[in-house]
Amino acid sequence: MSSRKDIKLLFSVPVIVAALGYFVDIYDLLLFSIVRIPSLSALGVPTDQLFKQGEFLLQVQMSGLLIGGLIWGIMGDKRGRLSVLFGSILMYSLANIGNGFVTTVGQYALLRFIAGVGLAGELGAGITLVSEILPTRLRGYGTALVATIGLFGAVLANFVAKGFDWQVAYWIGGGLGLLLLIARISVMESGIFLKIKQENVQRGNLLQLVGNWTRLKKFIGCIFIGTPIWFVIGVLITFSPEFAKTMGLSGSIDAGNAVMWSYIGLAVGDLTSGFTSQLIKSRKKVVLIFIGLTITTVCIYLFYPIASVTAFYVKCFLLGFGIGYWALFVTIGAEQFGTNLRSTVATTVPNFIRGTVIPITLLFQYLRGQMGMINGALVVIIITSVIAVIALSVVDETYSKELNFVELD
Repeated sequence: MSSRKDIKLLFSVPVIVAALGYFVDIYDLLLFSIVRIPSLSALGVPTDQLFKQGEFLLQVQMSGLLIGGLIWGIMGDKRGRLSVLFGSILMYSLANIGNGFVTTVGQYALLRFIAGVGLAGELGAGITLVSEILPTRLRGYGTALVATIGLFGAVLANFVAKGFDWQVAYWIGGGLGLLLLIARISVMESGIFLKIKQENVQRGNLLQLVGNWTRLKKFIGCIFIGTPIWFVIGVLITFSPEFAKTMGLSGSIDAGNAVMWSYIGLAVGDLTSGFTSQLIKSRKKVVLIFIGLTITTVCIYLFYPIASVTAFYVKCFLLGFGIGYWALFVTIGAEQFGTNLRSTVATTVPNFIRGTVIPITLLFQYLRGQMGMINGALVVIIITSVIAVIALSVVDETYSKELNFVELD
């Protein structure tokens, strides 16, 4: 960033509103992980079933993200980026308000599914919009800023959950989303999208994506680059109290604090990876470095002996920093494809990778039964990291790529 003009562009209304949207998205997405135990206990779930029911509800929420990723991604290319930003936040805000009124696990599951569908649209649409309105030299900074601000939603979720009943925490999240709708009124649509809309270019056609091997290979690669990220978030952090007990830690670990510290680490990592990619002019090299960091920090988390709760939270921070290529991974997806498929890819990629929590959790459940939690987790991080490196090798380097192009049949 070399001028006052660049700084003004970087902190423009669309970028800040996209960042705030992701902030509310993360608040609502992570709130379940934070209030899992008190909310399920309040619904009458026995203590020995809290882990199992928590896994079930997490899988239901992630199923919603998978389906929502497709719906909002296609809509973003067909109707525009802003329609997704408005529609998705309205859906998950109302669903999260409803979460505060549930009285059974079945109701809880239904509303977590609906919330998941709504939450699926926020990040992809925001990253797509920011990528298209900022000049190439600022794109990496912009997406890193969106992710860094957004990830602190986990911090707010933890403080709210500590200060209020779990039901009120859901109502606050829903209310924040509805307030954000007002701020969105001032945001303009992407000029690049409006141009192809006027030209009547075919948009949001999945057949263009899956019917062409070159595009399909890159699409699959974009998804699996992030596989280790959601093993860390969906398993190691979500079930951190259970991991701490297995490690023999005598103190009590609070899931909300574990989520908060891991997301602070993730925000710092995202800022670091985004700025580093701008400095060395490469997305792929930085992602490869952070995959290596992920393996290292997971090994520290699983095997480095500690004796205090504070040290455990330091481990959570390190885990978050290690997976701090989240924003870069989503940016790579947005930059791979033309304007007529960009929203479809940028929205489905993060949600498909979130959805991999389902098979990853099932794999971990199996390995946990065969070799215990610690060794089972080690095997899973090795498998997911190998998949991520292979996936990285099939996508293009997109640091300096101009985005004003379309995918032709």
